[in-house]
Amino acid sequence: MLTLIEAALTRTRSVLMLFVLLLISGVVTYNNIAKEANPDITIPIIYVSMIHDGISPEDAERMLVRPMENELKSIAGIKEMRSNAGEGHASVTLEFIAGLDPKEALADVRDKVTLAKAKLPNDTEEPVVNEVTMANQEAALTVVLSGAVTERGLITIARNVKDKIEGMQEVLEVDIGGDREDMVEIIVDPLLMESYGLDQADIYNLVERNNRLVPAGTMDTGKGRFAIKVPSVFENIQDLLELPIKVDGDRVITFQDVSTVRRAYKDPSTFARLNGERSVSIEVKKRSGENIIYTVDNVKALIEKERIRWPNQVVVDYIGDQSLDVKDTLTDLQNNVFSAVLLVVIVIIATLGTRTAILVGLAIPGAFLTGILVLAIAGYTVNIVVLFGLIMAVGMLVDGAIVVTEFADRELNEGKPRHIAYGIAAKRMAWPIIASTATTLAAFAPLMFWPGMMGEFMKYLPITLIAVLTASLAMALVFVPTIGSLIGKSRAMSREEKQQVDYVEKGQLNNLTGFTGKYISLLKSAIQHPWKVV
Repeated sequence: MLTLIEAALTRTRSVLMLFVLLLISGVVTYNNIAKEANPDITIPIIYVSMIHDGISPEDAERMLVRPMENELKSIAGIKEMRSNAGEGHASVTLEFIAGLDPKEALADVRDKVTLAKAKLPNDTEEPVVNEVTMANQEAALTVVLSGAVTERGLITIARNVKDKIEGMQEVLEVDIGGDREDMVEIIVDPLLMESYGLDQADIYNLVERNNRLVPAGTMDTGKGRFAIKVPSVFENIQDLLELPIKVDGDRVITFQDVSTVRRAYKDPSTFARLNGERSVSIEVKKRSGENIIYTVDNVKALIEKERIRWPNQVVVDYIGDQSLDVKDTLTDLQNNVFSAVLLVVIVIIATLGTRTAILVGLAIPGAFLTGILVLAIAGYTVNIVVLFGLIMAVGMLVDGAIVVTEFADRELNEGKPRHIAYGIAAKRMAWPIIASTATTLAAFAPLMFWPGMMGEFMKYLPITLIAVLTASLAMALVFVPTIGSLIGKSRAMSREEKQQVDYVEKGQLNNLTGFTGKYISLLKSAIQHPWKVV
């Protein structure tokens, strides 16, 4: 360490260029680094969802849950497996040991689900495997559409906006609350059906058999090969109205002769209401690692751009904006840093002088920006835990810089040149400062090995403190002495201050006056009566 300090003091230009580079890189990184509300931690939970319309809970437990459990229980690393069977559905939730590779666990689960599908009933829908992550647990922003507009109008607007928002790079997915699945409703007139000699089952089977795509294999002509298909999928309502039901002589009876066909919705599965009124919500979920502030701002800009084409009756509200909390925390951090620099400068100006205050003041933003640069290089994002760690570190940054500059100030007052004074101060105080910083880091380092999901969440705190406090150590022992060797200057002292220094140098502590003299008197009394003090 002493060799590094000596090398820095003899290469001032290189050290100053490195300091400026760290400041510029730190500012650019702070503006561009991804900012999130919560850390994107790995939640070791995967669940398998199975849907079978009309199945009872007892049959779902016997025919869906048990076959799936028998296949999944052989996967390594499972901590707990829970199952749930209900009317028309069943699910199996797997909780893995924290720290397990989520991609490997997800691949194992999908392989076992593929094997279990053969044992499920034929009418069961394709099992869905879902991975639980922090990114898809909570929406970054919810856009609520309401107003004196028809339900179909609100849903149509929401679907169009959803497609455009999902096209944004920083958006993971968009969910529409209050949406209803489209359906075609066929209302058959019983009298007409009876007069034409039709049966209700015949009409139902006719619709089911026609609305499908029939592959007919391939044809090889010797010169080429192409696929053959018989398309009979309904493209619109008119195709259904013109579908023949029965031929009676020369007359062809179609659906429009015996029924009314209209667009409708299935029964709603989700509801969205704002202030007691019907509405449609658009929940935007941010992609992991993207900047939540930029994501929310871009979504709002897109909504305002599309809003020009909407009816004037459509009311847009933004709720659940997580970027506001991140902005508030960032503002608090900036205010704390500014307040710390200001208070430190004021105190040091009063005690050690203006130039020393400038040196210590540079150490605070230098350590912060260097720490954020290290976090970005390590692949971390700025979230609530990181910001909390940065705010905690404000009061720990200046200790080393104050000790070095104070010692150098004493050496300057004794007549030593500034490069020698700051060199002596950095070398003499190097190990005490390193020991002090290491002691502080040792108190937070065990948090890095905190097991489980809580450990994954809290590990950002010690990592942030280690990065920032290590940067402050470099500031105190390398950059501050180097800058001090260029701009440092002995502080002008009054006759009383010089006399105080002489008393200290000669060991005449009883002659000291002021606050220091009172402290010496108190300390002397305490030493004379040690057992009373204990």
